[in-house]
Amino acid sequence: MSEERVTQLEGRLQEETQRLEKLYVAYRRLEEELQEKNAVIDVLEKEAIDKEIEREGLESLLGEKDSRIRDLEMDHAKARKRIQHLEPDLEKMEEMYSRESARLGRVFEVAEELDESLRVSQAELGARDEWYQSHMSLFEQLNEAIKNRFDMIERAVEAVKDQQEKQAAFKAQMENAHDMTSKDKIEDVGDGLEKLKVAELRAILSEQGMDAKGKKADLIDRIRSA
Repeated sequence: MSEERVTQLEGRLQEETQRLEKLYVAYRRLEEELQEKNAVIDVLEKEAIDKEIEREGLESLLGEKDSRIRDLEMDHAKARKRIQHLEPDLEKMEEMYSRESARLGRVFEVAEELDESLRVSQAELGARDEWYQSHMSLFEQLNEAIKNRFDMIERAVEAVKDQQEKQAAFKAQMENAHDMTSKDKIEDVGDGLEKLKVAELRAILSEQGMDAKGKKADLIDRIRSA
């Protein structure tokens, strides 16, 4: 083989070597780019998983919200029915309050009448004492003075008796009003005693002067047997 042929072959070998080196550099660059793209793909896949988890969490929250809304709507409907059920009892309580106010007004009127009677009696007694003190020195006859004194005492006794009778009448009216109040409360309650609280049942028994101890069922039986 001639030297010229050898030189040509060496030149071609060098060219092929350079071309392979370039191809290897290009291959390394493509491999690095592929690794970068794989890393980006891994990040995107992780973000996609996170988004899916977040979406499932949001769907769960939306489901819980819908369930809560349904529960609130049911509670609202129950509350409206409860209000409608309690409205008749409220009307009864208002009517009972009006009757109690009227009774108390009458009691106050009687009390004022008694106070006025007491003031009149006290005024008469005061006038008697003043008259006695101012005229005692002027009595010319002891018998006449004694007679006038006993007459005044008799009127004072009658005034005191009248006051006591009015006080007794007032006490009777108070007891009657109290009995009627307790009776009306029991009649207004009717078959709804089970709806009342234990404290309310005990208050009714206390107003009747009855034993207010025991369980709710015992209190109800005690009221109904009154």
